[in-house]
Amino acid sequence: MTRCLLADRGVIAVSGEDAESFLNRMFTNSVLDMPPGSARFAGLLSPQGKLLFDFFVVKQADGFLVDCVRAQAAELAKKLMMFRLRAKVVITDRSDELAVAAVWDSVLMEAPGPAFRDPRHNALGYRIVAPVAAAHIFDDPDGPAAYEVHRIACGVPKGGVDFPYGDTFVHDANMDLLHGVDFGKGCYVGQEVVSRVHHRNTARKRVVRLNFYGDAPAVGATVEAAGTVLGALTSLAGREGLATLRIDRLADAEAARTPITVNETLVSISLPSHSVIEPPAYAEDLYD
Repeated sequence: MTRCLLADRGVIAVSGEDAESFLNRMFTNSVLDMPPGSARFAGLLSPQGKLLFDFFVVKQADGFLVDCVRAQAAELAKKLMMFRLRAKVVITDRSDELAVAAVWDSVLMEAPGPAFRDPRHNALGYRIVAPVAAAHIFDDPDGPAAYEVHRIACGVPKGGVDFPYGDTFVHDANMDLLHGVDFGKGCYVGQEVVSRVHHRNTARKRVVRLNFYGDAPAVGATVEAAGTVLGALTSLAGREGLATLRIDRLADAEAARTPITVNETLVSISLPSHSVIEPPAYAEDLYD
């Protein structure tokens, strides 16, 4: 079992008789009729459709737990309180009491707290929310590095690393492809922008996976096609990485059969749709 204590995650509890309807009108994904123990990936947007927070919503018998970025937990709780109005909802930041862990590469038989499959990607395995004292069993010193390698291999972006909060549309962060948006649900903050981009197919950026045919450069390096900037490298693990790219420019480079490079190292690019732009046939001979 590969395990990791996710020290950068916090937990907010939302309960009360209006909790379900309140969260459902706020979040990008539906939280209606969730079986206890299940979870959904979702986000909270600005009125302009920009992603302010992303998180997992976990259904409990007495309400919901929200597994979010710990540094944002207090701000997210405050934002939810601001929108509460007269709804019968109790919102509590429990980040000092509850910890979040991830387990993958095995079947989880038991856990010291609510456990759920990561809804973004099957290979990411399980997430567990447990009391801080009980979560120490997941505290493997090699866990954080191993989790990053695994996340990047799955092509799953991380907020604050692969895209900035507050200046990213949900399609740019692949949330629509990671089961984080319900396009059939009713209105929520920023819904009009999300729906327009989706139905007009006008997303301009995507987080894509890179495979380097040579030594990988440092995070932040520019991804180019014959001098045209496509984007920048945002995450790296060995010879694999993630980058946010302009997919219109990427399509032009593909159509022209222009090699994609990062600091002159050739790369192949796997789009979230699983189509692949391969480097020239000689790339492996040159850079292996």
